[in-house]
Amino acid sequence: MIRTLKLLSVVASLGMVFVLIGGALVTKTGSGLGCGESWPLCEGQLFPGNVTPELVIELSHRLVSGIMGFVVLALSILSWIVIGHIREVKFLAFMSSFFLILQALIGAAAVVWNQSDFIMATHFGISLISFAAVFLLMLLIFEIDTKFDAESLVIEKRHRKEIYALTIYTLIVVYTGALVRHVEASMVCGGWPFCSNNSPLALTDYSFGQWIQMGHRLAAGILFIWTVMMTIKMIKYYGKNRVMNWGWIATVSLITLQVFFGAMIIFTMLNLWIALMHAFIISCYFAMLCYFVLLSSRSAKYEKNAQD
Repeated sequence: MIRTLKLLSVVASLGMVFVLIGGALVTKTGSGLGCGESWPLCEGQLFPGNVTPELVIELSHRLVSGIMGFVVLALSILSWIVIGHIREVKFLAFMSSFFLILQALIGAAAVVWNQSDFIMATHFGISLISFAAVFLLMLLIFEIDTKFDAESLVIEKRHRKEIYALTIYTLIVVYTGALVRHVEASMVCGGWPFCSNNSPLALTDYSFGQWIQMGHRLAAGILFIWTVMMTIKMIKYYGKNRVMNWGWIATVSLITLQVFFGAMIIFTMLNLWIALMHAFIISCYFAMLCYFVLLSSRSAKYEKNAQD
């Protein structure tokens, strides 16, 4: 049964990556209405006759999301039954299925009722939470904590709070990035890191789209600096622990790549592959932060038990 669970968790984790990338592809290619205002059917048909690139992208995303819905649900149920005794498993099983279903409903609502850009910007973040939950389930199933001696890790309360805050702030940054795409503000600025090479601080001349774009860049810049400072701090205090040492090195490497690909989106004039890498990297970064949240939660429990 454990072997089946391991295989299912790997398939679910990889599948959720395709769901995330597929959703980003739909947004970046403007294929959200590739199947018209019909859901779950495409143009009201099971096999539509007039096939367009937008239809193929949207329909493929729906099929992958639908299949992964059943896979994640199966993973959640089996995990609950087989390794439900592990503290975090039931919570993660619920989160993975709940948020995957929620993102599907939001996607359906966008097609049928044409939701606003501000609501649609939550779609990617919701999928991100589901992916992170599936990823953590996979780590628990493969007993990563046991292999790397992470279960006995003690993280100080002040550092735990900062990890929680950084993770929540990351979701805010992800939302602003999704909003940039949904309001079609990806290329409203001619320069980087400032909006205009000629007058970078001419704030009064900014349009609505430029304000959103520059707001996202500012938020992303803060996230980058915060992550670098956090990495230095964590390695200083917990560098002897392999999970914390290499985990934070991987995390700061991911946020550096994220900034690089964000800049390259502008320099390559919205190259599709660069944009998709941008979405993939932030997904991996968020998953790493969620793992640190899990470790922090365990550490808080140990601290409480020690006091009792």
